[in-house]
Amino acid sequence: MAGHRQSKKRRYITWAVAGAAVVAGAGIAAQTSMAATAWPAQKTFTGRAFDTCTAPPLSTMKAWHTGFYGAAAVYVGGRNRGCAQPNLTASWVKSVSSLGWKLVPIYVGAQPPCQSGSNPEKLTSATAASLGATDAADAVARASALGMKAGSAIYLDMEAYDTTNTSCNDAVLTYVRAFDKGLHAKTYRAGYYGFSSSSAKAIATATDKTDLPGNLWYALWDKNNTTTADWPWGSTQFTNHSRGHQYMVNSKESHGGITLTVDRDAWDAPVAITG
Repeated sequence: MAGHRQSKKRRYITWAVAGAAVVAGAGIAAQTSMAATAWPAQKTFTGRAFDTCTAPPLSTMKAWHTGFYGAAAVYVGGRNRGCAQPNLTASWVKSVSSLGWKLVPIYVGAQPPCQSGSNPEKLTSATAASLGATDAADAVARASALGMKAGSAIYLDMEAYDTTNTSCNDAVLTYVRAFDKGLHAKTYRAGYYGFSSSSAKAIATATDKTDLPGNLWYALWDKNNTTTADWPWGSTQFTNHSRGHQYMVNSKESHGGITLTVDRDAWDAPVAITG
């Protein structure tokens, strides 16, 4: 996400390498390993959400609760998470939830082997499956410690990469499947953040949907607050409240007298179950 895991300049370069232009749900049914388990009811939010690198202090969340945004995305963990999270505690989650905020947990896991730049954690074809399982366990542990209960969705952040590189793309899909299986085993819903031109496209267009996420959060910075009008893939994909759309980045704005720079999201998908 813009400026969160990589700098804005770095993400534009990465996206360009992946062949993108900046202007440019099936829900539970898609998550095949969930079928045999009795799942908590999905907690869905439909409306406008924001994401920013560091979870804002409680005072800011109070000021920003004006009705413009109803949900906030928070980085719960991952070795590639770009910011410290001094405010993101179980107490903070409880307090902002009591204000009425819905929360979108993001986990910045291992990144593709063909992605440019260096990352603390990169997957390879050999390590993809084991890293996916390990990272899933960590994601669930961190979300649970924050008071995000079973049945919550956790969104795996996969930045842009060259999806035409077959071995790289196959490794990413192996990692994602292992991550999702790990979430499902602990009764957490699988979500995924990626770019409509590359990392999200790889999920949406994969021939084999087994163990791929049932909730897709696509980055398409066209400034359109919608999850339908600019949906890049088939209209029957990721339906039933399973889409998020990051439509604007680095938006400096004020609510309740406090200014933040955030990314804007149109949201119609599961969020964390708290309280």
